[in-house]
Amino acid sequence: MISKALLTAAGIAVMLTALPALAHHSFAAEYDQNKPIKVTGSVTKFDFTNPHSWITLEAKEADGTVVTWGFETASGANLFKRGFRKDSLKPGTVVTIEGFQAKDGTHTGNAQKMTMPDGKEVVLGTEQNPG
Repeated sequence: MISKALLTAAGIAVMLTALPALAHHSFAAEYDQNKPIKVTGSVTKFDFTNPHSWITLEAKEADGTVVTWGFETASGANLFKRGFRKDSLKPGTVVTIEGFQAKDGTHTGNAQKMTMPDGKEVVLGTEQNPG
């Protein structure tokens, strides 16, 4: 017969392994596939992390106002597989990011690709189609 302590420990282990999956969100929950965006700006921060990396840019609006944009990308592990490293994107680098804007209209986006100053394009999105 299995003891209550063993069952409790097994139950806790199952719940803990499920936490990362619960914290993960879908593209459709946060971003609007009908709101494509293209933003050019200067990198202020690059968080090369899992489950998603983030790029923060300062970009000028048409009226000259400087706005801070946050772009969610694929995981650091996926970016690494594509040849990207945590030091591949330094503060001050001017890049253009294409993706989809957040549903709430904030200056947040899901990045799909980035054009570097030398014209090289980097795929930032997941390998699946958004949505």
